[in-house]
Amino acid sequence: MNELLEKQKRYFQTGETLSLEFRLKQLIRLKETIQKYEQRITDTLKKELHKSPFEAYTTEIGIVYEEINFIMKRLARWMQPKRVPTPLTHFGSTSYVYPEPYGVSLIIAPWNYPFQLAVSPLIGAIAAGNGAVVKPSEYTPAMSALLKTIVSEAFSEEYVTVVEGGVDVSQELLGLRFDHIFFTGSVSVGKIVMAAAAKHLTPVTLELGGKSPAIVDQSAHLELAAKRIVWGKFLNAGQTCIAPDYVLVHKAVKQPLMEKMKRYLDELYGDRDAYGRIVSERHAERLVRFLENGTIIHGGSHDIQQRWIEPTLLDDVTWNDDVMQEEIFGPLLPILTFATIEEAIRTVQDHEKPLALYLFAEDERVQQQVLAQVSFGGGCINDTIMHIANPHLPFGGVGQSGIGAYHGKASFDAFSHYKSVLKQTTKFDIPLRYPNFPNALKWVRKLMG
Repeated sequence: MNELLEKQKRYFQTGETLSLEFRLKQLIRLKETIQKYEQRITDTLKKELHKSPFEAYTTEIGIVYEEINFIMKRLARWMQPKRVPTPLTHFGSTSYVYPEPYGVSLIIAPWNYPFQLAVSPLIGAIAAGNGAVVKPSEYTPAMSALLKTIVSEAFSEEYVTVVEGGVDVSQELLGLRFDHIFFTGSVSVGKIVMAAAAKHLTPVTLELGGKSPAIVDQSAHLELAAKRIVWGKFLNAGQTCIAPDYVLVHKAVKQPLMEKMKRYLDELYGDRDAYGRIVSERHAERLVRFLENGTIIHGGSHDIQQRWIEPTLLDDVTWNDDVMQEEIFGPLLPILTFATIEEAIRTVQDHEKPLALYLFAEDERVQQQVLAQVSFGGGCINDTIMHIANPHLPFGGVGQSGIGAYHGKASFDAFSHYKSVLKQTTKFDIPLRYPNFPNALKWVRKLMG
């Protein structure tokens, strides 16, 4: 591992990765290689997570193409040094900010979107001029092997490579001195990553998770709220870091909302054979234990050996139940109520800041109140999930839900250091800065006071 990192660092130090032409060429090569293997990617996602071709393309492949296209069109402008204002005290000088790559980045990817969440940050690393080592998840070994094949065909090992393996491999990689670490995964593992990075003061981007609420106000359009919550929650069998983790619904509209959600569960995800699978039996067993909490009002069937859990709604759940103590990350949706929007806001405020928040309300006063008073990574008003697909919106968490953001320009920023440079004139020298200037302090006070 250390030899691999040293090889990549030596290659980066040649300056080969710095030019616009090189970066664009690599992004094109990556896209063309993905296109070549597109059917195998789809087949592998079907094999390991039971994703349909539609879901595989929209959530894993197509979003990667869009990211590459978006960045390529704008990369030349982003790479340009930006001139910034210079104060009068610096008369004769000009000031610039230069984006430069960190160097060699370690990208640790999760299993829930095993292709997209490995490749999307890699796009940012390439665009910013970095080399990269990508560590895919051991829970999706077929996709990890395919990623290695794709990356090995597209790039030389000294530039970008994939390293397969389990937790021991991740630990070995985290012990090395990378220039930047990009991690997507759970809060608990994120803390381990940050602790390892602290040993070398390595900058990190952490894309984590948490309990993301869907708040349904009594002014909400209930039909669309039910449909969009069901779609966003049960996509990928609930294994989405920004999926609604629980519903907070106004008590006056709880019953009609639940009835509509039941109907949409049958319409959208009623076909067991077409529905996604939990990544492993161990993960399925954990989720099945949560079914003991509250009252099952829809679903609840499961087959651990087949890694299948029916989309399930849970009522009569409290914050003391196990299902509310951690991110669910599966097709179970607890439903809680509130009497006033102030109560709903306090409920969210009393827990860790979520990665996402979804508010369903036609009342603009309620919209503004929630946005002003609740801190969260990102989200939607009257929708779920869709903010992640807008490359103009940075995606990331806050507090326990993450550090830093990516997508679009934010991906370039995540893998870049912004170097500040002041260029001073040599045509003259203002003596005021020097301590032997007569009445120096008096003049400095006038200029800086």
